[in-house]
Amino acid sequence: MFPLCLEQSGFVWVWAHSKAGGLERQTQSNMVVPFLSRPAVPALLLPNGLYLFSSNAICRYLFEVNGQESSELCNQWLEWEATDLQPALLQALHMAVLQGKGSEVSKVLQSPLNFLDQSLGKGNTPYLTGEAVSVADIVLWAALYPVLSESSLVLYLPFFLYFQTILCQSAAQKVLQGKGLQGMKSYMQRQPAPHSNQCRETQPLVSEEEMEAAAHTWNKGLNPAPLDTGRQHPILPQEGKRNILVTSALPYVNNVPHLGNIIGCVLSADVFSRYCRLRGWNLLFVCGTDEYGTATENKAREEGLTPQQICDKYHAIHSGIYKWFQIDFDFFGRTTTEKQTEIAQDIFWRLHKNGFLVDDTVEQLRCENCQRFLADRFVEGTCPHCSYPEARGDQCDKCGRLINAVELREPQCKVCRRTPVIRSSKHLFLDLPKLETQLEQWLEKSTSTGDWTANAKQITRSWLRDGLKPRCITRDLQWGTPVPHPEYKEKVFYVWFDAPIGYLSITANYTDKWETWWKNPQQVELYNFMAKDNVPFHSVVFPCSLLGAQDNYTLVNNLVATEYLNYEDTKFSKSRGVGVFGDMAKDTGIPSDVWRFYLLYVRPEGQDSAFSWADMALKNNSELLNNLGNFINRAGMFVTRFFEGCVPVMDLQQEDKRLLALVGWELQQYIKLMDKVKIRDALKHILNISRHGNQYIQVNEPWKKIKGGDIERQRAGTVTGVSVNIACLLSVMLFPYMPKVSQTIRDQLNAPQSCISTMLYGTTGTFVCSLRAGHRIGTVSPLFQKLEVDQIEALKKRFGGQQVFEVYDS
Repeated sequence: MFPLCLEQSGFVWVWAHSKAGGLERQTQSNMVVPFLSRPAVPALLLPNGLYLFSSNAICRYLFEVNGQESSELCNQWLEWEATDLQPALLQALHMAVLQGKGSEVSKVLQSPLNFLDQSLGKGNTPYLTGEAVSVADIVLWAALYPVLSESSLVLYLPFFLYFQTILCQSAAQKVLQGKGLQGMKSYMQRQPAPHSNQCRETQPLVSEEEMEAAAHTWNKGLNPAPLDTGRQHPILPQEGKRNILVTSALPYVNNVPHLGNIIGCVLSADVFSRYCRLRGWNLLFVCGTDEYGTATENKAREEGLTPQQICDKYHAIHSGIYKWFQIDFDFFGRTTTEKQTEIAQDIFWRLHKNGFLVDDTVEQLRCENCQRFLADRFVEGTCPHCSYPEARGDQCDKCGRLINAVELREPQCKVCRRTPVIRSSKHLFLDLPKLETQLEQWLEKSTSTGDWTANAKQITRSWLRDGLKPRCITRDLQWGTPVPHPEYKEKVFYVWFDAPIGYLSITANYTDKWETWWKNPQQVELYNFMAKDNVPFHSVVFPCSLLGAQDNYTLVNNLVATEYLNYEDTKFSKSRGVGVFGDMAKDTGIPSDVWRFYLLYVRPEGQDSAFSWADMALKNNSELLNNLGNFINRAGMFVTRFFEGCVPVMDLQQEDKRLLALVGWELQQYIKLMDKVKIRDALKHILNISRHGNQYIQVNEPWKKIKGGDIERQRAGTVTGVSVNIACLLSVMLFPYMPKVSQTIRDQLNAPQSCISTMLYGTTGTFVCSLRAGHRIGTVSPLFQKLEVDQIEALKKRFGGQQVFEVYDS
């Protein structure tokens, strides 16, 4: 327990209201406990000559002396205050008192205060534990009083009125002497500077009612096993079911995807798709390679192949990479198909008929050395807005502003590094300003009812704020979907008009009934997964194409965009050999499930993140090997060694019921987060459950109790049975993240198939006893291997490249 001097106010209040006799309190710094060489404040001398130095312990003692025993709920609040609130308070007070950053205190305290507010809100009693003030109320009030006393912080505490009902102000003023936070300055100066990671995730407090409810749910057991027929293709929308269509941004066919590409698009979409199937929702997951454009033409020239041969070669490479990463597409297609031409040209003619296309003569950059007009991404130069020296011809990666290639200063052809010249050419444009009102009306509905990531909303708003401009949809190229208009027969569609239509054509190549997905907004929910640089084309350009076509198209309901994943302290670069690319990962000897786990653990959900070899080894060895794998292996081995491979009889005690409730709460949080596509955050709750399980085993020591009498052996059996059932739950929750490990756990436990459908069905999930007493498990073996230092150092060196200059290969 970490004592703060601010808690003396609670001690003073309790003393004033105490009827205890024979006690001596010492609260002045010049009063020294005889056997200590320095002042210790506060201190309470008990009648037996012992001292109490903790404010919380003193308060608790005085309450008990006055005949007020602490309830289980009260004890849980005191534990929460000591282990969760105090570390956050120490950091907050250090910032406010010593660093003058009072405005940032609310951010540090946000998590524990939100938890406290929610707990107060769901209770029907005026105080934390009942109708009367308890020691928990006093201790929490005293801990928070200094920040509450600052008027600038009151606005951040919606439960401020609750604290006004606890009349400790006069006691607090005796301690702080009216100086507020500054009254703590000398005390805080003597404390070590806290680290930002001192604040742990808040654990729930479990009431007796919640324990009993968890035990009741546990005893229900599994639902009858449904007939497992697997996925029946083609998957089509079904009446009365939740129908979800998932797309992942189409990867460029000519590039081998690196880890950032994989986590930003296909892996995130795969995890969510697997989760949705576990929930019993009707889902179709499609993706494919984006194969048209200048990049493919140039790659073909480099390798001495035709564009189609390049597409065939790299499509197979992409397919192999995603198969190794266990990306479970329902269909992985490509854009160089007749369906692509048919659907893209149909949308074009509808836009033309409805008056949403305009023509204009534009200036373009042409490389005379390469004898071709340059696509935007094959021009680099200095950004005219922020002077970033490596801006592309369509957008600056640094400031995010859109650019016309001819606006670049000092432009260069990325192929030959010669300076291109400006030439004029007539092109067709999508009249975005004419569609802006329709777009804004649709966006208002979609962003308010769907799950759009914050960056997706922000990027989209910035486009609208700047005002939409007509967007060119044609290009002077040969390799692409031909423009069917006779005046533009020598041109092809620009990739960002053409490529998103690939979602539709790929689905059409999967099933002739593709329109039941793509022209069915009443029944279908569409999720798009991508990195943030693709957002405007999915939130503005493509929706405008479909809105202008006026053919009842399904538009995106949920746009899920990640930030960027970097490599160590730099960027991925194929040309410099920096970073791990998809075709290299399997050669490291590290299983694909471990790659999936770590990429999802560092998934750049709210900000850029970085892949680190050292951190990957740390997470593998600590979270997978020592936490998750250790718990599951121990649980299974106890069944094998102590109970001849059969799950023992379980006689639940209060401690067991509390664990069931705690695990149930973690399951609920996991489901809430996964429903909102917070994939990284949901993973932490899986690891929390195994941590609870490890602590539960460690406290109860079944390996010792099994050697005792009947009661102790029974206790060992209960702990083992509960633990192995938690392992079964973990196997289900892990499935979206680590499908092979999930299946291995279920095979080792010989888990019934119905455990999958039972655990995650319903709105909050159901933690039931899936492995009943007498159930025989399979052969248990370790799930993970340690990553050794020398192994990691060798891999880091191998993929470190030559740090000579900055080049970003997307």
